[in-house]
Amino acid sequence: MSLNPDLEEQQLLAETYRLAGARLSARELIGEVLVGGGFLVAAAVLWWRQPPGAFAIWPVLVCVLVLALAAVARFDTPIGFTVPTQLAFVPLLFAAPLALVAPSVVVAMLIVRVRDVAMGEISPSRLFNTSSNAWFAIGPVAVFEIAGVSPAHAGPVILVAALAAQFAVDFAAVVVREAITRGTDLAALLRETWVYGIDAALSGVGLVVARAASPAAVLALVPLLGLLALFGHERRRRLEGLLELGSAYRGTALVLGDVVEADDGYTGEHCKSVVALALDVADVLKLDAQRKRNLEFGALLHDVGKIAIPKEIINKPGKLDAAEWTVIKTHTVEGQKMLERVGGFMREVGLIVRSHHERWDGGGYPDGLAGERIPLEARIIACCDTWNAMRTDRAYRKALSHEVALAELTANSGTQFDPMVVEALVKVITPAAASVPIRVDDSRPALPGAGVVMPSQAA
Repeated sequence: MSLNPDLEEQQLLAETYRLAGARLSARELIGEVLVGGGFLVAAAVLWWRQPPGAFAIWPVLVCVLVLALAAVARFDTPIGFTVPTQLAFVPLLFAAPLALVAPSVVVAMLIVRVRDVAMGEISPSRLFNTSSNAWFAIGPVAVFEIAGVSPAHAGPVILVAALAAQFAVDFAAVVVREAITRGTDLAALLRETWVYGIDAALSGVGLVVARAASPAAVLALVPLLGLLALFGHERRRRLEGLLELGSAYRGTALVLGDVVEADDGYTGEHCKSVVALALDVADVLKLDAQRKRNLEFGALLHDVGKIAIPKEIINKPGKLDAAEWTVIKTHTVEGQKMLERVGGFMREVGLIVRSHHERWDGGGYPDGLAGERIPLEARIIACCDTWNAMRTDRAYRKALSHEVALAELTANSGTQFDPMVVEALVKVITPAAASVPIRVDDSRPALPGAGVVMPSQAA
């Protein structure tokens, strides 16, 4: 995750924070039982292959305690967190019998998890996560046992192989657990592999401390871990602030949507219908999370500027004159001004709202943009807006049939509408050919700009 996480990373992070305070779901429990149980089996096999003999207990205890301190210095990631455990884990490999390394890691992590429960940071059921998070200890121990050499006598090739095995086994466990518990795709997990670069860098420091073969050398890491814990805490506060700010912008957008609906019931219902259709088109076009978010709120608020239009024009029963039509057309610019004042990502949404009446051939308003100069999200809204309008019952006419509306849509592909967007919309609406037209109760006649227009003139 970058210093400035994108929307998809923010969504994963918010879900991670939510889950931390919640009880394990049935799906999560199954994942933890399978992955955690697999760890226990692997640890038992390693113990059976090479049972521990006599060893000095104090160096091991010091390493376990420092490892627990290292686990407190958390740096949050979208799917969990990373900790500088290598600083204490590498010395633990050198100090403890190989069979005791995995159990020692579980003890250290359990100390921290119990602390988290006591502080109310996680649900007690999250203690089940402990063994599944300790898989990283299995890889290097297996390499040393298979090679038949202790870490203290291993050469560079074996040490590098042990580190590679640690990363490979840990990543495989994460992939399996996330696939079972949250359905996280592999691409999202691969983006988080940057944490292994940090682990690799810290391994060198851990190796130097381990070579010293002294509990005092391990304890010398404590001030550094305290500093890292401080940085990790500050990072978490910044990320939580980022999520709160994003939530505030989203809440503002939803409130504006409610205002639109309260101001004009038809416009509000129409906008919500356009949102659903636009998001289906976005899925066909495979828009990323950020563009889908902007599209969602652009569709919801595309008519928000009509709040600024005088009610005597909005509610005029007859045909609008040229001057009134000019006023109606300002709703796109007025909408952008409103969203610009909100700030944040709503500025991007404002640009979409401004352009949703532009035409592919350049004959739209307010800027006369043409082709791909029109934001893609605005092109999608324009197409979905008109389709919804044609398929909506109004007081002055019945909804057009699916066949007639589809013919109008395709006839204006390449002139009013982006042909790519039309093609995507057709893929969405074709299975619904037999569906009942949308029913909206509206007793007043259509207005230019209300969305209920033919494709030849969108307002």
